[in-house]
Amino acid sequence: MPTESAPVRVGIAGHINLTRDTELLVADALRAELRRISDRPVHGVTCLAAGADQIFARTLLDMGGTYEVILPARDYRTAVIAPENRATFDELLARAAAVVQPGYDRSDTAAYVAANRELVRRVQRLVAVWDGDPGCHAAATDRTVDWARQQGVPITILWPVGARRTKAGD
Repeated sequence: MPTESAPVRVGIAGHINLTRDTELLVADALRAELRRISDRPVHGVTCLAAGADQIFARTLLDMGGTYEVILPARDYRTAVIAPENRATFDELLARAAAVVQPGYDRSDTAAYVAANRELVRRVQRLVAVWDGDPGCHAAATDRTVDWARQQGVPITILWPVGARRTKAGD
């Protein structure tokens, strides 16, 4: 357990495909939740996916916090991050306090599940940016929330009024 001066360790799980307006709503909701969780900077754990994860990383930095990144697989950047989003991904990755790679070569469901479980293992609480709908694969947000519950990790679900996804499936 952390000492009085150690930052609270908070993980993020959440949807990738958020509308631009929803990204702004989520950033505001995350800022409020992080202030509620702790009166000092938070240390985050993220897989740095598009959407909720990257909003979380930027919000932590804006609030004076730090984060570590769990990269699901060695090919994650080239296989998953769209070319037009790689500069943002690279900048956020470079600002991480640590980068952990669980050992998978290929970005697939097994790698994402392993990364999500490693993320949950490293945190004291989980924030999920989730609309409540079931996912379509074993690494979906609902499965990560279920895993955290099974591990006894406290969870906060954030889905601000007016939030929308651009498409289902994440």
